[in-house]
Amino acid sequence: MVDRIAVVTGGNKGIGLEVCRQLATNGIMVVLTARDEKRGTEAVEKLKEAGLSNVIFQQLGVTDTPSIGRLADFLKARFGKLDILVNNAAVGGVEYVQDHVAVSETSDEKFSGMDGAKRLEWMWQNSRETYDAAKADLETNYYGTKHVIEALLPLLQASDDARIVNVSSEWGRLKLFSNEELKQELNDVENLTEERLDEMLAEFLKDYEAGALESQGWPIAFSAYKVAKAAMNAYSRILARKHPELRVNCAHPGYVKTDITMNSGLLSPEEGAANVTKVALLPAGGPTGLYFAWGEEAPFV
Repeated sequence: MVDRIAVVTGGNKGIGLEVCRQLATNGIMVVLTARDEKRGTEAVEKLKEAGLSNVIFQQLGVTDTPSIGRLADFLKARFGKLDILVNNAAVGGVEYVQDHVAVSETSDEKFSGMDGAKRLEWMWQNSRETYDAAKADLETNYYGTKHVIEALLPLLQASDDARIVNVSSEWGRLKLFSNEELKQELNDVENLTEERLDEMLAEFLKDYEAGALESQGWPIAFSAYKVAKAAMNAYSRILARKHPELRVNCAHPGYVKTDITMNSGLLSPEEGAANVTKVALLPAGGPTGLYFAWGEEAPFV
């Protein structure tokens, strides 16, 4: 009989892999999911070699509806419940000019002496925003995560202490919106609906295609990533209100060395993951509908 079950999306590398490691170290049965079966299986073997036998693999692409259904069926048949869902899978919303693998091989030397602002500037100079990348970002970072939550919700409700942790970002904070109406609407969780979020994201893509992001008050530079994370934060708050029996929180891991940051971050994946795991393991009856940055409660705005 297994006590607690966790699912981690995007678990084969970076923050996701370290969250799997840290949850398993705490005695939790972890279902490591990844889009690529070979990489996911290798990640599980890596953890088993480190002495963690309580990790298993299940294939999942968060934009692949059949794979979401298969995951839900697997969990229902094997465990009958889910206690922790960590939504970590994400894309950067840009096209990278440099190969992140090549960058990782020289990252310590390349970024030596550069503070966070200079590293972000380097990342921006080595990225290119395109409409296709922006659309893929929303499909993965917002809708993919949402569809996973919706499919696994009955299993979470079967737990007596379920929690959802949506890996967020400082870039999802509403202070990055210059459109005050949009900002207020996204922060008004008493009245905000999922349908209205859909409308906003459609408006964002329309403005993106028209080259009107700045004039319409959307965040600029890595725009799609920022908007998707802001939408996910808002959805998390809606979900927390709708399901008070669950603990639904957002967690910003910090500026971490991962593929999404082209390994330009200040924190290691282990350090970033600790800021996520801390929220996943908050005591029973803890807070819900909150945003945590570096493991501490912070404002959504």
